[in-house]
Amino acid sequence: MSRKLRVGAVNYLNTKPLIYGWEQHAHEADLVLDYPSRLAEDLAEGRLDVALIPSVEFFHDPTYTIVSNACIACRGPVLSVKLFSRGPIEKVRTLALDDGSRTSVALVRVLLEERYGVKPQLERLPLDASIDDTQADAVLLIGDRAIHSPRGRFEVVWDLGDEWCRWTELPFVFAMWVARAGVELSGIDVALAAARDAGLAHLPEIAAREAAPLGLTQPQCLSYLRDNLYFYLQERELRGLELFYNKAAQLGLAPAGVEFGIHNCQASG
Repeated sequence: MSRKLRVGAVNYLNTKPLIYGWEQHAHEADLVLDYPSRLAEDLAEGRLDVALIPSVEFFHDPTYTIVSNACIACRGPVLSVKLFSRGPIEKVRTLALDDGSRTSVALVRVLLEERYGVKPQLERLPLDASIDDTQADAVLLIGDRAIHSPRGRFEVVWDLGDEWCRWTELPFVFAMWVARAGVELSGIDVALAAARDAGLAHLPEIAAREAAPLGLTQPQCLSYLRDNLYFYLQERELRGLELFYNKAAQLGLAPAGVEFGIHNCQASG
């Protein structure tokens, strides 16, 4: 008997619609929940067969293949990835980065350099530190810390999803389901799409369960999942992903010359 596939995902709010009813839809695979950086490492070293990994991690291995048209993307404001600047963007010289997302870090660096010629000195903002603990000109926050906008006076606040979509007129893809080379999918591509469809059909239930632990109201949580995120990897998402890759590679944030591997999972739109 062949072993079950090992599939990895992060245990974040934005992932919940993609893994809804996992046992029902993907009973031939075991689900592992972990941090993004650890998922990428485990996929690279063969401890996982398929994982929901950030876009930048996908760019770093030309043998990876996108295996589902389920993803985490946005076609406008994303709400959970923001830049807070204490002065004009063109005068940002130092940037503090929230621990947790190499993709968001690459995105803000692309936006700053491509649009304003700004290449700030980078510093870390630990998860246990607040925006008041840094004197940096600007701070990148992700997740709950971005949704709950910090107190203080900021001259500019960017929602990075909105900034990208307005600038490029294309969606932004934060993460997608990726398989390492040589993995027999065994129907996991179909299961991942089915789990996504079930999750989107039960967003109110997911919001009711997840809101309170995150300090959100149920309507806030539902609105975020329904209105700020987009869970289909379609033609425009793929074009946005390719553009982001090209911009990141030009700035040395991703290796040059990578050709995307995509299993037969594309939907139109």
